[in-house]
Amino acid sequence: MNEQMSMSSELLGYPPHARVLIVNCDDFGMHEGVNAAVIDAIEHGIASSCSLMAVCPATSQALRLLRDRPATAFGVHLTLVRDSPADRWCPRSPRHAVPSLLDDAGEFFTASPAGRAELLARARLPEVEREFRAQIDTVVDAGLSPTHLDFHCLADGGRPDILELTMELADQYGLATRVWLEPGRRDARRRGLPVVDNDFLDSFALDVDGKHARYAELLRTLPVGLTEWAVHPGIWNERPEAAADHWRVRRGDHEFLTSPRAREILDQEDIRVIDYRPLRRAWAR
Repeated sequence: MNEQMSMSSELLGYPPHARVLIVNCDDFGMHEGVNAAVIDAIEHGIASSCSLMAVCPATSQALRLLRDRPATAFGVHLTLVRDSPADRWCPRSPRHAVPSLLDDAGEFFTASPAGRAELLARARLPEVEREFRAQIDTVVDAGLSPTHLDFHCLADGGRPDILELTMELADQYGLATRVWLEPGRRDARRRGLPVVDNDFLDSFALDVDGKHARYAELLRTLPVGLTEWAVHPGIWNERPEAAADHWRVRRGDHEFLTSPRAREILDQEDIRVIDYRPLRRAWAR
């Protein structure tokens, strides 16, 4: 980071040596087990916000949960890929209006490396805009007010033009955007927009074994400035896929986020946990 530029935490009004952390629960709306864990992590744990998927089976339940909790900060988890071939996540736009975003079977591409590569090679920007608007409008038309936009399984949208489009949509809707790769962060800083100062953490990048100890270490060594963790809590259930690795990740996240140890470390280390509302205000300026 250019030392002549103020840290984003300072742009948000924090002192130069403050350690500021966003703990955002991604994938809200994916499954009811995810929804339950996300709400628990926010209401009884250290999570500060969540990101809603508008194309998944539990989207309607997630919208109801947010309507019942107007104080809960949340963003829109813009989704162009599905986690597995078994998922039936439907675009919010009519399929005929977004053909470049769909595979030969008329479904979203999978989030495998090959699936993401094919999507990004084929996706036409006007169709991405149409689908992103449809997902945002699903939330806004439900009477809810998101704080930010972020992406499911596509770092900074996967392409510079998709990130730029998303930042333009954020401006139109009065929202912030999660930006965490260095090219996008550099561009945002030039515009005076607060983005993370430090390395972004996706909880799927952490080993499942020993995760609690690793989380504790990361909190104790959290650097000065603004950091974001994208966490993925989920509660174990009786679904056939509940034994899969991704559910082990989600269960481990939920257990740590709601543990007394997590809260104790935040207090001991004087870490300020925030959501995206201060960033939204700064982006709107």
